[in-house]
Amino acid sequence: MSTKKKISKIPSAPQIYSEAFKRQVVSEFERGLFTKAELRRRYNILGNSCLPRWLKKYGKFTYEDKLTIGRPMKDPQQQRIKELEAQLAKKEEELKVFKRFIEIAERELKIDIVKKSGSKQSKK
Repeated sequence: MSTKKKISKIPSAPQIYSEAFKRQVVSEFERGLFTKAELRRRYNILGNSCLPRWLKKYGKFTYEDKLTIGRPMKDPQQQRIKELEAQLAKKEEELKVFKRFIEIAERELKIDIVKKSGSKQSKK
């Protein structure tokens, strides 16, 4: 017979961090001093969702859910350019979809929705 004891992990109570501490951790991350994993180890932060929530709430940059890859750029202007380029790409995709809807509607309903360039405006 084996006399090994089973070691069970006792669930710990959730840790409560001060707002000043959260802001300090976010600041260190945004300055590029540490990665998320390094900060979790350094300050013994439990849970994988704490840092992303703090970044979203206290951070200076825009952090989208599930889309943040790595840390933000050190240069805020480059970060802003990157964010705007991503927004532009999203809007261009939306525009393609709307144009496709108009094409389908024109074909199915057999009407002109988009006014052709050079056409004269009707007078009222």
